[in-house]
Amino acid sequence: MASESVKKNNIKDDEISLKELILKIGEWWQYLWSKKWIIIVAGLIGGLLGFGYAYMKKPIYTATTTFVLESGEKGGGLGAYVGVASMMGIDLGGGGGGIFQGDNILELYKSRTMLEKTLFSSLDSASKQPLIERYVEVNQLRKGWEKKTELEDIRFNVDELKKPKLNEKSQRLRDSLIGKIVESIAKADLTVAKPDKKLSIIKVDVKSKDEIFAKRFNEELVNNVNEFYIQTKTKKSLDNVIILQRKTDSVRAVMNGAIYSAAVVADATPNLNPTRQVQRAAPVQRAQFSAETNKAVLGEMVKNLEMSKMSLMKETPLIQVVDQPVYPLQKERLGKAKGTALGGIIFGFLITLALLFRAAVKNIMRN
Repeated sequence: MASESVKKNNIKDDEISLKELILKIGEWWQYLWSKKWIIIVAGLIGGLLGFGYAYMKKPIYTATTTFVLESGEKGGGLGAYVGVASMMGIDLGGGGGGIFQGDNILELYKSRTMLEKTLFSSLDSASKQPLIERYVEVNQLRKGWEKKTELEDIRFNVDELKKPKLNEKSQRLRDSLIGKIVESIAKADLTVAKPDKKLSIIKVDVKSKDEIFAKRFNEELVNNVNEFYIQTKTKKSLDNVIILQRKTDSVRAVMNGAIYSAAVVADATPNLNPTRQVQRAAPVQRAQFSAETNKAVLGEMVKNLEMSKMSLMKETPLIQVVDQPVYPLQKERLGKAKGTALGGIIFGFLITLALLFRAAVKNIMRN
């Protein structure tokens, strides 16, 4: 019996609490209704501010490049079976562990080396202005630099990376500024991703307030990274081809020299005494033997050279651009109507919270 009475009291307390909650909500509603003009005025002010923000804010331009990356063959004949298996949904793994396999190529786009090289590319062939100077102007960074005397005269040139280094303090300062710009671009303005993980399509987006900067930076970055990628991917095979080519040319020169020497000996003794055949036979046979030997060596080296060239062709990745940035670029801008609505809602919500907080404090102090 005692437990049943406790349950009834709990139910009664719950009913009272729910009733009090409903009454309290009614009181708050009446209080807010009495302050409706304050809320409306705050909403109108917020709407005006939102309209002004949307009107003053510059649009953001997005330059997009999409390309297909097909890595060179690795692992001999297994590459063909890997391709067939992938179409059937079976993953046999790659044919080797290249340094750019997987998502490493995506991180290469955000490396300081690639971004810095791109920033020091010229905006166009006529002005010779580097992209980093354009970035500084567009983002008005010099206004903050003017407060520091050591930053007032800093300027960047297209050939900055080729010039001799400055003294340690000045070089450290310039490197610090460049590092901050690179970090800002990598975090806020640059997006590199694969739209579909199963495909070899890579999408590079560059956002900027300046349409020209966005397009040129995107083009130069894609060109620099892809060129570096191909050179690094094929460097070992290319070095082998160069070495084999030099050796092949050297053997061919020796063989040609031996053939020429045999002809010279014959020409030097046109009316040779029959009893002195050794004067012609020995040098000629020696030259012929050298020529035949080098001919055999040359044949093997030419074969190896051609095989190395074929291997280089197979390992050279294919990069095919699908879409390039073209004017006009995609533009993102906060509409005036949307800015007005958001400003009104945000200010109205904030003033409502402020009024409720003020009423709650007064109620607590009164009690």
